[in-house]
Amino acid sequence: HRSPHLSHIFITKLSSLPRDVHNITTPTFSPTDRRRQQKSPTMKSYTTLVLGALFASLQNGAEAFSPAASGSSLMLKNLKEMRMTGAGGAASPDDNYYEGTNIGPPPDLPSLLLHNRIVYIGMPLVPAVTELIIAELLYLNYEDQSKPVTMYINSSGTTSNGQSVGFETEAFAIADVMKYIRPPVSTVAIGQAFGAAAMILSQGEKGMRSALPNATILLNQPKSQAQGQASDIAIRAREVAHNRRTSCELIAQATGKPLSVVMDDCQRVKYLQPDEAVEYGLIDRVIRKEDMSPLMKPSFMSQLN
Repeated sequence: HRSPHLSHIFITKLSSLPRDVHNITTPTFSPTDRRRQQKSPTMKSYTTLVLGALFASLQNGAEAFSPAASGSSLMLKNLKEMRMTGAGGAASPDDNYYEGTNIGPPPDLPSLLLHNRIVYIGMPLVPAVTELIIAELLYLNYEDQSKPVTMYINSSGTTSNGQSVGFETEAFAIADVMKYIRPPVSTVAIGQAFGAAAMILSQGEKGMRSALPNATILLNQPKSQAQGQASDIAIRAREVAHNRRTSCELIAQATGKPLSVVMDDCQRVKYLQPDEAVEYGLIDRVIRKEDMSPLMKPSFMSQLN
């Protein structure tokens, strides 16, 4: 009613569409044709697009279909994209873009924490966890060598449910990288820091090692996973003894205690509450609610605006 010549313009525009639009046939139901149909444009997709443009013209007038209008070029551009990507078929990588902007899935939570220079160890120290932690530390060192890194630890070390699931060398690798990178690393124990995780906790920058009030810290000696012949078990036992001494040396250096004292404490399991860990020298302070600073707005939020 608003555009008496709309039908003529609409038919004219249909005649200017790609030639294969008019030659689309009704799909058959054989498996071969069905697969071919999923990879090629369908009349339903073209009809939806053209009708959408038609309804838009009812709001904007017939001028929207004129050659000088941007709506026409946008419609033809969309039709060409449908021909290239295959309308009606499976989603293509181009589906993650809208008007030239990537609208892919949101970043995962570890990536958001990493953006704020936070590293979280929330699993036993198995090779996959060690690989991720070391990669994050090296990346943060490359990104900015002056800003500190905060490492939250809630790990049972190299054991899980009393069973050995990893080697002490996993913890040694993380501890060495913490000393290797230039940014100071602040460690915070939350929940539990057992065995090798307690050693990592102690390797934080002096004065920047802490724990939450209800965290539990445990000192123990590594367990052997040796199996096989007696000679192989003996070799593995010597390696476990060497790793035990190395772990105790790292703890002794961090706490300032004699090596003999640390080795005696690690003979059997030794549980430490946060205040006891401060006295032992594993951490420097206990973070309580009144000591917490106001929460800062994550830096990535400002970049989303």
